[in-house]
Amino acid sequence: MRILGITIPEEKRIEIGLTVLYGIGRPRAHTILDSAKVAYGLKPKEISVDQENAIRKEVEKFKLEGDLKREVAGNIKRLKDIKSYRGMRHQRGLPSRGQRTKTNSRTRRGNVRKTAGTGRKAAEKK
Repeated sequence: MRILGITIPEEKRIEIGLTVLYGIGRPRAHTILDSAKVAYGLKPKEISVDQENAIRKEVEKFKLEGDLKREVAGNIKRLKDIKSYRGMRHQRGLPSRGQRTKTNSRTRRGNVRKTAGTGRKAAEKK
């Protein structure tokens, strides 16, 4: 089963399989399946053509994948262009939602520290 050019995993339940689409999580997958009147537990290979078309019709109502990624990137670019606080945090690669940076946000800052004890060989028993 393919939606928006992306293959939905055949072995996973449809509620989980829909989450491979960018912009669909569990709650939105449940909303889509409720509207399409499809059971959550079905696997994509068990779904009829009518049910598949109903799911596809519901999915197309949302902004997903490339369009959503473009919109998010555009929003971040706008913040950077107007030099807002959040935009400057994005430019500098720092957390933009007020988190502390003294001890956390290592991955966001790209500052990987070695902890004591790494790289040592275990003491051999005699």
